[in-house]
Amino acid sequence: MKSLLAGWRLVLLIVFSTVIACGGERMQTDTDEESATTPAEELSRLEKEHLTELVGYADSVNRGLREDTERGSARLEVHGRVGNTTVTINHGSPGVRGRVIWNGLVSYDQVWVSGSHWATAVTFSNDVVVNGADIPAGTYAFFTIPGREKWELIINERYDQHLAEEYSQSEDLVRVTVEPIPLEDTMQRLNYAVEERGPKHGVIALSWDKIRVEMPFEVK
Repeated sequence: MKSLLAGWRLVLLIVFSTVIACGGERMQTDTDEESATTPAEELSRLEKEHLTELVGYADSVNRGLREDTERGSARLEVHGRVGNTTVTINHGSPGVRGRVIWNGLVSYDQVWVSGSHWATAVTFSNDVVVNGADIPAGTYAFFTIPGREKWELIINERYDQHLAEEYSQSEDLVRVTVEPIPLEDTMQRLNYAVEERGPKHGVIALSWDKIRVEMPFEVK
């Protein structure tokens, strides 16, 4: 009798295991069909969630809602729309953290990555005009040359650059000379904004410490 019971238990265990395996396989297949998420897409989703957290952190710091305790430079992305054109700016956002920024951490009269680490990347969804130069839709590097009284704002055709190590003026599409705008309050984290100034006109604005500069552009 004991051997018979043991045999039935073994059969039931095998059947139960088979059902669970088939069901699990079916559930996995159904889930895969519904989500169809690749590892790269999942990583991208997690990066975007982290990016949202960093954007919220930097914004809270700049609004004076929290102390800036992070030593690193967050990589942020800003979007804005002018007319029929979306402008996306991907940039590093270092903090002031009590340092001398202008002509200190950032030297005057030298090409600057306008952020940190990799070059600031500006993407135009449609063709635009900057200082009379036609800029086709695409992604470009945004470099600057800070100065005490004047800044040079640069659209360079090669955005995939580390700092300004490989920068070449021969790859510039346009340069704009502007005067820095003093800020009353300190912008603790480097910040970009895309602001509409009319149906077809806008500016790309960089603000950090107590300085703001603007590059005007026109959409076609």
